[in-house]
Formats: sequence, structure tokens, C-alpha cells
Amino acid sequence: MHGEIITIGNELTSGRTLNLNAWYAAGRLTASGLHVTRITSVGDNYQMISEAVKRAVRTSRFVIATGGLGSTDDDITNEIVAKALKRPLCLDRQMFEKIKSHVDSRGIEMSPSLEKMARVPEGSKMLNPEGNACGFSLVEKEVRLYFLPGVPDQMRYLLDKFVLPEVLTLYKTLPVMRQRILKLYGLNEPEIAEIFKKLHGKTRDIVLGYYPHFPENHITISLRGKDEPTVIKELDRVEKEIRYLVGSYIFADGNQDMEDVVGRMLIDQNLTISVAESCTGGMIGHRLTNVSGSSGYFRGGVVVYSNQAKSDLLHVNQYTLEKYGAVSDKTVREMACGVREYVKTDLGLAVTGIAGPEGGTEDKPVGTVYIGLATKSDTSSGRYRFWGNREQVRSNTAMMALDWVRRHVNGDSFLPGI
Repeated sequence: MHGEIITIGNELTSGRTLNLNAWYAAGRLTASGLHVTRITSVGDNYQMISEAVKRAVRTSRFVIATGGLGSTDDDITNEIVAKALKRPLCLDRQMFEKIKSHVDSRGIEMSPSLEKMARVPEGSKMLNPEGNACGFSLVEKEVRLYFLPGVPDQMRYLLDKFVLPEVLTLYKTLPVMRQRILKLYGLNEPEIAEIFKKLHGKTRDIVLGYYPHFPENHITISLRGKDEPTVIKELDRVEKEIRYLVGSYIFADGNQDMEDVVGRMLIDQNLTISVAESCTGGMIGHRLTNVSGSSGYFRGGVVVYSNQAKSDLLHVNQYTLEKYGAVSDKTVREMACGVREYVKTDLGLAVTGIAGPEGGTEDKPVGTVYIGLATKSDTSSGRYRFWGNREQVRSNTAMMALDWVRRHVNGDSFLPGI
């Protein structure tokens, strides 16, 4: 039941790319009752890849390797694996025809660099022969090796659809496996770790994990057992305990996103919403309209980057802008009220801030954000300081703003600011 993961690519060892493939594969394998004993990242180097593969064959029952299957000069995984395992490179006719059909449909000329993608070590079996994402597997000294592309979406699809089901049929595990995902916003990893300490001795055979998914954090609850009723009962018990400890920081479970939850709540309460965005540049409206049926509650929004736009479109008082500034409590409150009146909705949501990397001051450093929410009877506002680059500040602002709507509709208090 034990295996290891090898991720290949100079972009990983240089730090240019976050190693999400290793994180995802390890989480999925562990949650399925399998044991990951080692994770190795190597660059596009013959000796390093060769040594990693040979060692894995000596010490593991199965191996999952990602990266280096493309058409560029540094995509050399197939060639190196063939040499390391002393197998000739052979043309996989099925893979070749798939590649040829793909390039022909796009009017591209078949080249040696594209053809090399279809040359795999002798004895390899193509994964996903009917699909576009391709990889291959082989058996070496009773060890199963799976070679997957480095593109995260393709890698995850092949792992979940083909690799994991096959591995679970080969190695003895309990027959029933179930996993739940709880999504949190507003708690960091150390705070979640402290919550896990309170669960010590209460989880029995359940495997708990928590993973950053910026700006969220996810908790996974996994259990493998002999029968469905027993597994479900135990998962229900532990999930209830976690929900009690975490409280309103949990905003969703499973595949739901924040905008899904907010949309459903607005529909249930028969509420409409409009948004006024400055530092997020339309990100909140984009997220809200990602949900099918959002026209039932989202009436519209405005991006008001300049003071003139805030004044002209939302009737933010010129005195407010001059005395307190565009990034201020008073401005965001007037923005929220203004967009609510302008679009004629039940709720008016507004954000203004300094996303950086420039524009910060001693009183209002980069990452300073104000959020406002106006209703028929009241207007609320709060100041936050978000850390990270420009995109991270904007993402956190959009997430916090949506969380404000969720908490308002649910009757919960807003997350405290600074």
C-alpha cells in the first residue's frame, strides 16, 4: 500500500512554479487509504531523474511521476526512464495517431518534437486512450509506475480517473472509502492546527488533512471501512465535532464555492444585490455571475476607480473624498449606499482599497481595504489589512466582501478587521 511521488521540471526546483501536483497527489492517495513514503522533486536532469526512478522501483509498490512528457527540448522523461529501466523507446501507434489527428485538425505540420511524445519505454500502456490528456504506465519488477503530464488539470484528471482506481484494485484496502471537504475562510493554518489538537483521541481511524487553497483553507475528513453505514456514521460524528469547533468560518462543503453559497442564500431570502468596486476592478461581479441563474439576484455593478466616477455614478460626496480619501470608511459607506440606490437592490456591496505595489502611506499601507454593505435600514463597514502581492490583495478583498454578504444573510457577525 505504500508508494511515492516524483515531480519533474526545472520550474519546480527553481521555485518558479508551486508544486501543486505533489500536494494534490499526496492528498488523494492518503485520503484513499494508501501511504506515501516519499515525495521527490527533480529538475530536467538525466542523472537525477534516473536515480529517482531506480530508487523508487527498489523501495515502493507504486510510483506516480509527473512532468516532462511534452514536446519541448527539456521534456525528456520518456527517454530517461527508458534508459534507466534498460528498455528501448518504442513508438506507441495509438498515441501517435492521436497526436497526428490533433495537429491535422489544426493545420499544424507533424514534427519530430511532436512525434517524440508518442515514443515511450517498451511495455508501456497508454492512459486515457480516448481522451486528450495522455500519460502512460508500466510495470517494473512488480512495481507499478505511472507517468502523468505536469499540467495540473491534466494530471488531476488522469490520477482520479485512471491511476487511483487501478492502484486501489491492486493493493488490499478496506472496500468502502468516503471523503468530505469543508471549506473555511478567515482562519489560517496555525489556527486550524490548534483546532485539530482539540480533536486528538476523538477521530479514531479517520484521516484528517488541511490544505491551503488561497484565500481559503480546506479540511478533508477521510475514512475507509468495511461497510457504508459505519463509515457514514463515523464521518457524521467527526464532521459535527469539527463544525462545532470551527463555527461560521466554514462557508461550504464539497464542490461549492463562496459565490455558490451566497447565491443560494440570496435566492432563499428573495434578496437582490448590486456591487461597487474600486480596487477589485470587477472581480466580485465576475465571481457572482460565474453562477448559473445569478440574474435572479445580481442586478448589476459598477467599477469606480477614479474619484470622479465615485462622485458621478454613486454620488459619493466630494467633501468626503477630499477630507477622508477614496480609501476610507466614510467613502465605502457612501459607495455601498450609492450603488444600492442607483441599481435599486436590497443590498449594496462596496470595496475600496490599496492593492499595491504602490500607493501605500504610513496611515494606509498597501493592503488596506474597506468593505461596506448597505441595506434598507442600515449600513456597515470595516477596515482590513491584507498581505501579499496585488493579485492576492484583490482576491482576498473579493472573498471577504462575499463573506460579508454570507454572514449578513445568515445572521452571523462579520470577521473583525483592524
